[in-house]
Order: sequence, then C-alpha cells, then structure tokens
Amino acid sequence: MTTPEREETSRGYAVRSVDRWRDGVSTHDEDFVAEEVPVAMVYNGATFAVMMASPHDLDDFALGFSLTERLITDASQLLQLEIHPLLEGIELAIKVTDNAPGAHLDKERERLLPGRSGCGICGTRDLENAIRHDGAVGAGPRLSREALEQALRELKDGQPMNLATGAVHAAAWADTEGHILVVREDVGRHNALDKLIGAIRRADIDVDTGFALVTSRASYEMVTKATSAGISLVAAISAPTALAVELARSAGITLVGFTRPGSHNIYTHPDRLLPGTTA
Repeated sequence: MTTPEREETSRGYAVRSVDRWRDGVSTHDEDFVAEEVPVAMVYNGATFAVMMASPHDLDDFALGFSLTERLITDASQLLQLEIHPLLEGIELAIKVTDNAPGAHLDKERERLLPGRSGCGICGTRDLENAIRHDGAVGAGPRLSREALEQALRELKDGQPMNLATGAVHAAAWADTEGHILVVREDVGRHNALDKLIGAIRRADIDVDTGFALVTSRASYEMVTKATSAGISLVAAISAPTALAVELARSAGITLVGFTRPGSHNIYTHPDRLLPGTTA
C-alpha cells in the first residue's frame, strides 16, 4: 500500500470561543472542542459510506474500516489511499485490487444513511450485514489481572485529543504485560477501534501477543470488529450489551467490562485471565 506524502494538519480538535459560568461569575474564554467531519469512503471510484469521524489518523482508518467491513480480506489488497479535503468534508479515495470485495460495490452494499459518530452500522441495508458472525478467534494469550491495571494506568497518557476536549473515545493495543503500544482516538468508538486495527496491521503486530482496551461501552459492533481482526480479548471501561456478550461467547473472545482500577467483570471466556489479585 502506498500513501502520497502529506502534512498532518489536523489535531482532531479545534479552538472555539466560550462563555464560562462558574460560581456566579461569567468569563469569556477559548475552549478545545472535538472535530467531527463527514468522511466519504470511496473504493475504486464508488462511494460505500460516509462516516462521521475525527479527521486524524485517516490512513489507519481507511485500512481498519476496509478490513472490518470486509471490503478487503487482506491488507495487501489496499493499493493506494488519497486523502482529498473538500468543502463538505473529506474524501478517502481508496484503490483496491480487482479481487477485493470493495472493487465490486453495488447498490445492495451501499449504505443508505451516513454512519454517525455513535453508530457503527448506520444505513446497513440488511440484517445479514448488520449482525455478522465472522467465525472464531484463535487461542490468544493469557494475561494477568495486573496487565489490565497496567494498561489502564498507561492509557491516561495516550489520549491527547480527549485530554484537550473530554469528548473523544480511545482504543489501545497493549502487550501481555499491559504496556500500551498503540493508541488511536476518535469521536466514534467504532472509528477508534477501526483506526487501531488499521494501525496494528500497518505495524505488523501479531494479535496473539496482546489485547485491546477501549474507553467506551462494549457494543456488538465493537465485538464484531474485534472478531474480524482476530483479537481474542477486549477490555472495555464501560459496560457491554447483551448482544455483545453473546457474540463474544460464540466467537471465543474474552470480553471484560467495567475495567477500572482494582475491579473488572469478565463476561465470557474467563480462562484467558490468570487467577490472582492485582497490585
């Protein structure tokens, strides 16, 4: 895959004026607010979807989205990415090989509605594509509880966009000792995970050597995307949904929710977490 040389100009947030009201006193100030722009996903000239996303790490987003939406089956099928800033948003012009599913889009696969930042499948036409079953993940690593704690501690320093705005999700990849290797942020939780999956694929990271930590709830599309990437353990800071639990159970994924300092809930396949207490 080749990407034209370009300067990364977006930090994922913008400066806007604000009138603050605190303890009976009004002050005029500036504030950092998260950017959210329409991003058109165009494959070999055909538009597949328009996603609302943070305009940052779009090369990772293009690859991760293409993989988790099954528009390519392997990273090598993504040949070229061109990022076109437009008045209305951003177009990702993605060139894929002729044997990639994304090279043969038709009206039956095109999204009917834009994918909003809080929705992973907005506009999907049929139930088969909405609730996918992508098979089972591999055995994956076994982790200590301390690895989860370590990842939580390190993640705090890896979210500059959220630190500035307080409005952005993160998806992180940690090794078996809980050291964070990659973090990606986005206004959409599923976009953040797509970006992470794209980043670890681009870095050629083996998914059997770590786990994913997400700052959002663990909804079904998060589990579906993890399954498509072969990730065997997903730890979410918030709660899972019932459908996410069932999909994780059938896919062989260890799903952890309410991951907090000193506590967490294991909803499926607890054998990957070694018994014992954290420090």
